[in-house]
Amino acid sequence: MVSLGIFSLISTLFLVLAVPTTAASSKLSANYYDQVCPKALPAIKRAVEAAVSKERRMGASLLRLHFHDCFVNGCDASILLDSTSAFDSEKKAGPNNNSARGFEVIDRIKLEVDKVCGRPVVSCADILAVAARDSVVVVLQLGRRDSTTASKTTANNDIPKPFMNISDLIKNFKKHGLDERDLVALSGGHTIGFAQCFAFRDRIYNETNIDPKFAQKRRVACPRTGGNSNLAALDPTNANFDAKYFSKLLKKRGLLHSDQELFNGGSTDSLVKAYSSDVKAFWADFAKSMVKMGNIKPLTGKQGQVRLNCRKAN
Repeated sequence: MVSLGIFSLISTLFLVLAVPTTAASSKLSANYYDQVCPKALPAIKRAVEAAVSKERRMGASLLRLHFHDCFVNGCDASILLDSTSAFDSEKKAGPNNNSARGFEVIDRIKLEVDKVCGRPVVSCADILAVAARDSVVVVLQLGRRDSTTASKTTANNDIPKPFMNISDLIKNFKKHGLDERDLVALSGGHTIGFAQCFAFRDRIYNETNIDPKFAQKRRVACPRTGGNSNLAALDPTNANFDAKYFSKLLKKRGLLHSDQELFNGGSTDSLVKAYSSDVKAFWADFAKSMVKMGNIKPLTGKQGQVRLNCRKAN
């Protein structure tokens, strides 16, 4: 799923970020479940590996689920909740509808983790965070609790859109306490992702800051009309968590408008150049930004709950 070279960097990061604590604490910690259920994280890892082995795309899908969860009122697994009479599910929001996926994988992980722990001690929010972590190998802090509600409206407003320009992207990330380095590093997660035709059609037919041969190649699977759900890789080496995504932007081969905006004469150009030639720098910053994103307004302590079923509140 990812080059082994990242492990030493992540191990160093772990030593800096891990803060000992106990279950039901109001703080997040990398070793949150060490005492209450030491079998939890290995169980999640096995389930994620099995899911990705079955479908390579699932790693990117789980990473995206965590991203979209954190950008809507914090990392509280609200994206997993189905609609009720009290609220519309975030699954129905524009950025997620017929796009967000991997919910069944989270369901399976929840059943397995509750089984090995003997009770529902691991929150759906942490399962989602760890599943994303295991998709790309990043050490996170744990101890999140699950929300009891969701917001389709906030999801529509706060999740970054593939059509955003650089100024809007920077504002969006800043709203969540993330800076330009976080924006570029986390966008690098697209190195293992895919996009649907409707999300990049305008770019390959109407934009000018694009390699003509690249655009022509993408038009084969994405006609001017129809084929909205046809997939294209965001990075040609999408089986590897490498820095080719950034190298591609230097050549004007960003698939999404928002991708190419990272290298289009703006303030983030230098970061794209740096990551394109230094994959270890990208890995290190991606890991730090994942931890930072995972700390967006988490519910902790006695806030929220640990759901019995990730799709509905207890």
